[in-house]
Amino acid sequence: MKINSVKNFLLPFAICFLLAMGLYPDSTLDPTLYSTEGLELDYNISDDLAMVEHKKPKSNIFTPHLGKSFEGFKEALAFKESRGDYFTVNTLGYLGKYQFGAETLKLIGIYNPNQFLYNPELQEKAFLANASRNKWVLRKDIKRFNGKLISGVKITESGILAAAHLAGPGSVKKFLRSYGDNNFSDAYGSTVRYYMKKFSGYDTSVIEPNKKAKAKL
Repeated sequence: MKINSVKNFLLPFAICFLLAMGLYPDSTLDPTLYSTEGLELDYNISDDLAMVEHKKPKSNIFTPHLGKSFEGFKEALAFKESRGDYFTVNTLGYLGKYQFGAETLKLIGIYNPNQFLYNPELQEKAFLANASRNKWVLRKDIKRFNGKLISGVKITESGILAAAHLAGPGSVKKFLRSYGDNNFSDAYGSTVRYYMKKFSGYDTSVIEPNKKAKAKL
């Protein structure tokens, strides 16, 4: 190791120097007698051996904050559905990042589930098309119930659309018009009420209601 080489050289040099001082205590030392010119001295040692104070990593690393935007809405919903995994299939056969069923895909013009599963761009378009279709089906209910309190939950457009993604617009209509008495639950225990509450207050104004919305590349 380089650090040992330096020690091995300097130790005898220091001893000789001290002996010289002892032998000639009154003499004036001539620095030129102790020159290191021509010697190969390497004082470079690695950081892991040296006592170096490293700079702390910056704590202000940029991370996107989606908040209550539409992007925040769809990513939060995707995380709940599949943890954002485009290529997953659950135990009931629901597909992709947003967990679509084959029948729902047919409604928005997708007839090849396998092609859908391996195409992230198509999945994003499918999410938007399905939300547009649901918004059209539920347009009157959104207008009627938005801002009201039902079963302890403040009703918002984004909550309605999230619940429609879970259970279909028909189940959402039943929940709203029964004032919470008819609360659909899926096979994993997620309910319309739960989605209404969890996804409340996002900005989904970008979604245009469209009865005939289709997912096209």
